[in-house]
Amino acid sequence: MTFMEIKSAKFEVSSAKLSQCPPNKWPEIAFIGRSNVGKSSLINMLTGHSHLAKTSSTPGKTQLINHFIINDNWYIVDLPGYGYAQVAKTQRQKFFTMINDYLLKRESLYCVFVLIDSRLSPQKIDLDFVNFLGENSVPFEIIFTKTDKQSNKKTQDNVILFKNALKEAWEELPKMMLSSSETKAGKDEILQEIENIIQQ
Repeated sequence: MTFMEIKSAKFEVSSAKLSQCPPNKWPEIAFIGRSNVGKSSLINMLTGHSHLAKTSSTPGKTQLINHFIINDNWYIVDLPGYGYAQVAKTQRQKFFTMINDYLLKRESLYCVFVLIDSRLSPQKIDLDFVNFLGENSVPFEIIFTKTDKQSNKKTQDNVILFKNALKEAWEELPKMMLSSSETKAGKDEILQEIENIIQQ
């Protein structure tokens, strides 16, 4: 099976609000997750650029909407984490408005990949966010991160717990994938999925 090959990846712009984002010219695949879920590391792994997205041991480092132009014909969009770590309440509200505007109004948004830490049992903040996307008909899929940090059984157990928690509100579950930025597990599958989404 062939999958999308990323030949070029360049940072284009950081935006503090929707109106500052680039024109709606290319398909956009957005990545979001709770603070410290490994979002920047995953973006760097997918693109093969170790420093494309800024990684940090401090949760909440991404505070703007970051557009990266890929192969000169689509964007990876790095969104601020929800949970917002240690930021003031007014700043949290600003993040909330910025992310909501982007998710609900961005015409060129094709899909949101929601990143979930595979080491954790279902977190209310993740379930609430996924339900928010569903209620607003925002297309999304789930990527479980950091699978290298524990046994396959532990990962599968937590995925089953997450699915069961979702089943309380969902008739049909979203697509889910497993990944590790350390071992590059899931890279081909995620890139193949992005290609499918863009081509559809």
